[in-house]
Amino acid sequence: MNSRYDGSTKLHEAFKQQFLIGAAVNPMTMISQRELLAYHFNSITAENEMKFERLHPAENQYTFDEADRLMGFAKANDMAVRGHTLVWHNQTSDWVFKNRSGGIIDRETLLARMKAHIDTVVTRYKGDIYAWDVVNEAVSDNGGELLRSSKWLDIIGDDFIAKAFEFAHAADPEALLFYNDYNESVPEKREKIYTLVKSLKDKDVPIHGIGLQAHWSLEHPNLDDIRQAIERYASLGMKLHITEMDVSVFRHEDRRTDLKAPTEEMLARQAERYQLFFQLFKEYSECITSVTFWGGADDYTWLDHFPVRGRKNWPFIFDTEQLPKQSFWNVMDVAQS
Repeated sequence: MNSRYDGSTKLHEAFKQQFLIGAAVNPMTMISQRELLAYHFNSITAENEMKFERLHPAENQYTFDEADRLMGFAKANDMAVRGHTLVWHNQTSDWVFKNRSGGIIDRETLLARMKAHIDTVVTRYKGDIYAWDVVNEAVSDNGGELLRSSKWLDIIGDDFIAKAFEFAHAADPEALLFYNDYNESVPEKREKIYTLVKSLKDKDVPIHGIGLQAHWSLEHPNLDDIRQAIERYASLGMKLHITEMDVSVFRHEDRRTDLKAPTEEMLARQAERYQLFFQLFKEYSECITSVTFWGGADDYTWLDHFPVRGRKNWPFIFDTEQLPKQSFWNVMDVAQS
């Protein structure tokens, strides 16, 4: 069967000497973007289907159907899989933190539930998922505190993060284990993430890497801050993955909803940014071993209607028709330079 992509260089092949090229997928995009994903990517991550509430909606109920389908898609297309995510303050089923009378459970019970969940999920995909985002977004955005308030922190204490990594490592000693967060290149938060990961490493917690989500935009963050974050994290001996990359065409403060398509200026700036980012990734490819976009193409993105309702976004290197944008060609120029 002829492919609409026949004759164009595969994105993942262009960077095969540097890193895996991944995309976040969901049950819809595994169908609607199937050809694009199979052609240009050699790694996938579940956008939502491996999060706690999806896999484990009730104490004695696991729902693996969609996650298994994703694993089948990856196997059929010879793709690596990053697991996302085991412990997070969001999208965790309410029952996890409650006893039978509806009250808050104690530390030991929550640790046992965390361990049971991690054992079940990680063991199921042992040998097939090569890396896990074990703990997601535990660092606070607020000035004075290191860790954000969450039920995991409130009930277990600071060591909930170390425990999650220990449980994951016991379930699959071969899997690479990552701490994953956003605003990872903002200097203040960078230092908090560094402090957290260094403390885990100093205690011999089995952590292997840091996930830089890379939800970036046309202006923010600046390249120097990204470079400093990469160097700071790499100084800990950590592997680095770019885990959730997109480049919004809107500034954070931009609330307009009138655009039906990105402007030429937006597309030109986006292409310029993608080129600079991938030049940086290639420069640091000794420590950056995977780059994952948080979606495949502009026809579907989590940034549609977020944070502004009723607004479309165009953050990827493939357009709404799943065809290459100038951003794609700029990235390919980096690969071939």
